[in-house]
Amino acid sequence: MTDNRNTIIAVILSGIVLLAWQYFYNMPEMERQRAAQLAQKAQTETTAPAQPGAAGTPTPAPTPGQAPQASGANQTVTVQDRPTAIAATPRVKIDAPSIIGSISLKGARIDDVALVKYRETVDPKSPPVELFSPTGSKEPYYAEFGFVPAAGSTVKLPDQNTLWKQDGANALTPTTPVVLTYDNGEGLTFKRTISIDDKYLFTIKDDVSNVGTAAATLYPFGLISRHGAPHVSGYYILHEGLVGVLGDKGLQEYNYKKIDEAKSVDFKVTDAWLGITDKYWAATLLPDPTASLTARYSSNPLGNTRTYQADYLLDPVTVAIGGNATTTTHLFAGAKETRLLDAYDKQLKLNRFELLIDWGWFYFITKPMFWTIDFLYHLVGNFGIAILLVTVIVKAIFFPLANKSYASMAKMKAIQPQLTALKEKFPDDKVKQQQEMMEIYKKEKINPVAGCLPIVIQIPVFFALYKVLFVTIEMRHAPFYGWIHDLSAPDPTNLFNLFGLLPFDPSQVPLLGHYLVLGGWPLIMGVTMWFQMKLNPTPPDPTQKMIFDWMPVIFTFMLASFPAGLVIYWAWNNLLSVLQQSAIMRKNGVKIELFDNLKSTFAGGKKTS
Repeated sequence: MTDNRNTIIAVILSGIVLLAWQYFYNMPEMERQRAAQLAQKAQTETTAPAQPGAAGTPTPAPTPGQAPQASGANQTVTVQDRPTAIAATPRVKIDAPSIIGSISLKGARIDDVALVKYRETVDPKSPPVELFSPTGSKEPYYAEFGFVPAAGSTVKLPDQNTLWKQDGANALTPTTPVVLTYDNGEGLTFKRTISIDDKYLFTIKDDVSNVGTAAATLYPFGLISRHGAPHVSGYYILHEGLVGVLGDKGLQEYNYKKIDEAKSVDFKVTDAWLGITDKYWAATLLPDPTASLTARYSSNPLGNTRTYQADYLLDPVTVAIGGNATTTTHLFAGAKETRLLDAYDKQLKLNRFELLIDWGWFYFITKPMFWTIDFLYHLVGNFGIAILLVTVIVKAIFFPLANKSYASMAKMKAIQPQLTALKEKFPDDKVKQQQEMMEIYKKEKINPVAGCLPIVIQIPVFFALYKVLFVTIEMRHAPFYGWIHDLSAPDPTNLFNLFGLLPFDPSQVPLLGHYLVLGGWPLIMGVTMWFQMKLNPTPPDPTQKMIFDWMPVIFTFMLASFPAGLVIYWAWNNLLSVLQQSAIMRKNGVKIELFDNLKSTFAGGKKTS
């Protein structure tokens, strides 16, 4: 019965891991490949939907009580390359330590942002990551701010086609804000001051003065619009799409498929922020936390694609005759750096801005683990070494439990002759075998399932580390030693082309390519796991023995496509477990039969004396 129970536990654990791999990696990988094929096909097309503000595109008047939406559903325009689209409108340069780009004077849109501290690939000479792009380019993505009129009002307000006048500085820098003005010719003058810090935070201050003959009631709005569904990582453990913490509604996440189905969702809240997030980058609207607003996520048709928008509408402000009104808001457009998000959270008194990073269900483990790794990184200067040190710390924390578990396993090994004798004494009486076996366990104070505890207790830690490696930008392009230049990416080497000696990529082989990926560190991990398995007594049950014999092979291939940092963690953890278990077995007077088991393996299964 005990053997069967152990077999069932082993099968269940293996099944959970295999199903998780299939669900979280294999299926999204297939979807990602399909999306890449569709994207490649789309690049061959010569036309795309018109964007709001494009030449010849009528712009509808904003609906009272709503922020503007993109238009041009039935029109097409030739897609331009990004530099040409940028050059199509007069602009103000952005020149900050973390951001370069420009602001379009047409519509006063922030629609050209590149993150100079981050590159597209591990090559430091590769282009910087492009976040925002203007209308007319292949993938428009921008932020816009302004006002919509009250119902029944005919007041003339600036919109996406308005050409603003630039005053003061010729470039936006952390020390020189840009001032834009617009006079509607009816007594209202709009003055917009845009400033930026040395990271990714824009501050937009609007002053409206009224020298006309009637008071004006205006609704301030902010929006982030993205045209076309972007390429996403496709993993179910990572959210990409519309995101925000909306007052008492809490965290509200809508991926692109979900908002396509919902079309539009509204929230009447205070203390809110919202925007659009990618894996490592995000653009979010940060209105005054004390302001009452209507937040909205929406998906709307635009030709043969869709626009995705996060926007808010504040309560109205009235500009009296001879008076003025001022509104201030913020825009985050940049990299999701953990320390920076926490700093903005405190500085602007935001509502859990840290949740812009998808820490997952194990938040209470994941974020502390990140802080530990990051702290060690700043001590040793290498994230890979920091991961190794975290593994030692985790081992130390769980040492009492692991010590008890391994001690129980050592005792199990010591009583193997007694258990074998029971089977010989009662060969046809399984009930009697179990009764006598349980008496032996009780007498020796042995928990027969204690050997599973070291695996079970490290599963949440494993997934938390996986999450840290997968979602935190600090791990992106973080090198280790040797051939590992990015701990967040799989090991780039491959056994099946002799680690680069053969000039072909086995992963491109039809049908089988996905399984022909096996780098150096996954092999090291597999060997350490095999050694750990051989340290344990050979299971008497053939099925259980087969499972444990094949488990290192299965895990080797399964983890080959996981981030290299995770594989390094697992290999180092296996090695520490072998050393720890050997020491505990020696302490309990149990013979360490590692080398005997290895000899029996290579001798055809017969244990040598």
